Amino acid sequence: MQKLIQILWPSFLVAGVVEAIFFTVINPRELYFFGSPVHLDMLATYSIGFFAFWLICAASSLTTVYFQRTASEINHLEVKQ
Repeated sequence: MQKLIQILWPSFLVAGVVEAIFFTVINPRELYFFGSPVHLDMLATYSIGFFAFWLICAASSLTTVYFQRTASEINHLEVKQ
């Protein structure tokens, strides 16, 4: 559970900041998806954008947690004291 929180909480915060910056620069009514304009409500566009940014940021946090593993965790070795 702790690793899940280490992944989702920072990615949530960063996704909020990135979305605010992105939609400050880009008007949601002027977005195009594969060459055709997006005909969604502005709230739906903001929501989809936030979850997309959150997914990207969560992938980054997941990669960080993955590479922080020790050799014994990777090799499933017991730590003897």
